Amino acid sequence: MEKFLKDWRQDATNKHQHESAIFIADKLLALTNDPQDAFWLAQLHFADGNYSRAQTVLSKHNLLKHSPSCRYLAAHCCVKLSKFEDALEILSDEISNTFLENANKARRKQQQQTSSNARNGVHHTKGSGRADELQDNEEREKELTSNTKYAAAMCYLRGICFAKQNAFDRAKECYMDAVRMDVQCFEAFDQLTKNSLLSPDEEWAFLETLDFDSIVANGTDTSQEAAQFTKMLYTTRLSKYKSPAEFSNAVESLSQHYNLESNPDILLSKAELFFTQCRFKQALAITAAVLETDAYNFSFLPIHLACLHELHRSNDLFLLAHRLADLHPDEPATWLAVGVYYLAINQIAEARRFFSKSSMMNPTFAAAWIGFAHTFALEGEHDQAISAYGTAVRLFQGTHLPRLFLGMQHLQLSNLNLAHEYLTAAHNLCGTDPLVLNELGVVYYHNNHLNEAAKFFDSSLQLAAEIDSEPSAWLATRANLGHVYRRQHKWSQALREFNEVLRQMPTKNHTTMHIVCAKGLVLLEMGRCWESIAAFHEALAVSPQDPIANDLLARALEENAMAQGWGIDGMGGQEKAEEELEEAIEVKLEHLEWNRRRGKGRQRGRIVGEERDGGGDGKGKGKGKGRMSEGGDDSTMAMSEDERVE
Repeated sequence: MEKFLKDWRQDATNKHQHESAIFIADKLLALTNDPQDAFWLAQLHFADGNYSRAQTVLSKHNLLKHSPSCRYLAAHCCVKLSKFEDALEILSDEISNTFLENANKARRKQQQQTSSNARNGVHHTKGSGRADELQDNEEREKELTSNTKYAAAMCYLRGICFAKQNAFDRAKECYMDAVRMDVQCFEAFDQLTKNSLLSPDEEWAFLETLDFDSIVANGTDTSQEAAQFTKMLYTTRLSKYKSPAEFSNAVESLSQHYNLESNPDILLSKAELFFTQCRFKQALAITAAVLETDAYNFSFLPIHLACLHELHRSNDLFLLAHRLADLHPDEPATWLAVGVYYLAINQIAEARRFFSKSSMMNPTFAAAWIGFAHTFALEGEHDQAISAYGTAVRLFQGTHLPRLFLGMQHLQLSNLNLAHEYLTAAHNLCGTDPLVLNELGVVYYHNNHLNEAAKFFDSSLQLAAEIDSEPSAWLATRANLGHVYRRQHKWSQALREFNEVLRQMPTKNHTTMHIVCAKGLVLLEMGRCWESIAAFHEALAVSPQDPIANDLLARALEENAMAQGWGIDGMGGQEKAEEELEEAIEVKLEHLEWNRRRGKGRQRGRIVGEERDGGGDGKGKGKGKGRMSEGGDDSTMAMSEDERVE
């Protein structure tokens, strides 16, 4: 009868018919009163969501003190019921350490006994005795391994409890201890990487300390391969800001030797790498391909949404957000998508509301917190933005982004000392993000430390090239370097940087006008007046009322007039040219009036044509006006102020 009931229970469990399985397991436990059957019944209640009943079964049969698996299940029930203090009491350090120490002592005793037998030359003459001993050793080893794994799992649950209580330092230590005990405790490792509890340097250093050789598989060769395979899988989960070459090698090996090139986790790692390199189109191609076949793989949504926002795909955001809101209203990523859509169409208040909703559903959702803080920054609410970014710093200790954004906010408020402090902290956490170096360069620029600023801007561009980042993403950094060279009177270097920015600029827009105006100023300082006049006309074609561009154009015209020797009798070249132009216009107006009275339309047309073509000084003026009108289609950027850094 026992075998019949066990088979029935297993069959119902395999079919996820939990009510049937619980019904049969309860009868089996009454028949046998076996602790193992009691554990089975508790597991079935847990799988069916009856966490309180699972706890009752475990307590009733007094299974908590002597079985680590039962203690783990009881603590897990408390976590599901949000009874974190009760869970921590069950998972106390002393009890978890006792299980682990007992397992380690038994393993050391077994190893010493094995080595002692080998030294003393102990041989077993009877095959059956040898087989019995091997079987006992295998069973003992399995039990030790099981205890170790449950001890690691209990450390993981303790980390979950501490994280729910906002004790993130203690949670981080528990997660790290869990992975050290059992390198196959992926949940703990995933919590460390997903919640950014370690900096990029700490993540890679921690990976090197893990004992992958402890992984046991069938055969020595298989164990070594399994250890290497597991290490490569873990490598793909680390921060993409550091060691991109090692990441690429791991992905290539997993793709070629284990046929994982189309695995979603590997593709997600590739998309994250493209995103850190500002290659948004490539990242979007990967995420879109995965979501086309697995539409509700929520791990892809933060990267996918960020790429859609960067590429201004508001229609796609609208459709995705509506579909998620209809089908998965209980997912934090759903309301993140809604918030990103409203952010894309510049409805900041609505975006803030949905980012807040997403962060309340999952308090450790980094993307929601950062988006929530961005909404204040976009509205110029610097104090509230600083407060929100500060919360993100506390929640996500290993990522440099909240500190970077805090530094940028203080930079906008001209709090240069605080900006330098936060940006330095971000640089210490992640020294391989070009944006951090750019912002540090801006701080040094405003402090008039031009040599240091030039070093940071140049280092940022070099680092962007080393990580194979999209060059067009760092045009602002190159423009900043050009402004530094301009202030250092290194005209040729400044002109080279500005020309490179204009060459790589994907479209002609209002922002480009500032660079054109800066280029014109450099040309003017180099004595190339006509070229500077053309540049200022090009800038004014985009923003005709820009005061700086108008002032610089007047200065360029004056210097050009002086260079042409138009100054006579102590008068400035520009003033003399204007006088001569006015005289010529008066004469031609007289001719026009005379022709009108005579009714000679042809003569009037010829004189108007002569006026348009001009002669002498008037010809130069006419060409200048022609340039200004022709530059309208080609215009790009203008500085808002002489010392502006983009």
